[in-house]
Amino acid sequence: MAKPLKLVSVQPKGIPGVVASVAYAEGRRVADIAIEEAGDWSHKPGHVVWIGLHEPSLDILRKVQAQFGLHELAIEDALKAHQRPKVEQYGEALFVVARTAQMLDGRIAFGETHLFVGRGYVVSVRHGASTTYTPVRERCEAMPTAFSEGEDFILYAILDFIVDNYIPVIEAVQTEVEEIEDSVLGAQPSQDQIGRIYQLRRDLLRLRNAAIPLVEVCRRLEKPGQPGIDAAMHPLFRDVSDHIRQVQEEIESLREVLSFAFETSLMTGQAQQTEITRKLAAWAAILAIPTAVAGIYGMNFDVVPELHWKYGYPVVLVVIALVCGWLYWRFRQVRWL
Repeated sequence: MAKPLKLVSVQPKGIPGVVASVAYAEGRRVADIAIEEAGDWSHKPGHVVWIGLHEPSLDILRKVQAQFGLHELAIEDALKAHQRPKVEQYGEALFVVARTAQMLDGRIAFGETHLFVGRGYVVSVRHGASTTYTPVRERCEAMPTAFSEGEDFILYAILDFIVDNYIPVIEAVQTEVEEIEDSVLGAQPSQDQIGRIYQLRRDLLRLRNAAIPLVEVCRRLEKPGQPGIDAAMHPLFRDVSDHIRQVQEEIESLREVLSFAFETSLMTGQAQQTEITRKLAAWAAILAIPTAVAGIYGMNFDVVPELHWKYGYPVVLVVIALVCGWLYWRFRQVRWL
């Protein structure tokens, strides 16, 4: 009778860049292992090794590469980051890149996750703004039957978690967009608000560029013949694609609202400038009357009849007042004043 498997812990604690290194058998946690032993564990029948790394050094990646025979180009990508979402096949292994997103200090911060997937192992490498995958690991461990599917289920669970984390980001942006929309419709937006609208539109475009390529990634994972991907997992990857399309619709909707808010702010500003221009033109026309009259009488001609008329000065003042009053009344009627 086979001896029951014991849970042991041999992975050194506090290694920079190493979040977890665990071996599983039939969907159940067997042992915390050292990276130097990961290759041997992955070759055991029915076992899967899941190593989680966060911004690892080249030395750690070299150790992982030695254990699983990872391709040199994939190692370079995982070290440098700044990759577009993609899936590449290196022999019997897959290299998957996905972009992550979080709200940090009112801005959408982006990170990357690189996934090495092969028979008997999954290596997840996180860079930048990215939520820890501990909840994913705990959820998988709570479903041993589904987890027993192996490395392709881990890949699905991580991609699904990444896409689900887009939703809180979109909800946070949506709340702010609604506030901006109300303020724009209620009064003239400030320069800070206009700048924020532009900033949010740019961040949403970056989020769209991060999320949409994952549709192609999942489509390729659905294709038959991908190493380590069983046909039973294809519907799950298709479900992830559906979630990404929903995210895309939300992003496009928010960008459209922000475009409307931006255009409204511009039109409001132009309308206010036009109103000010009209008022200035109206007052300029009113002030032109006394200015013109004063200019005529200031030319120092001695033969102007009104100069020697007793009531000339009061009459001129009354005429000026009447003409200016009539102009003011007319401008008020046409709402220039």
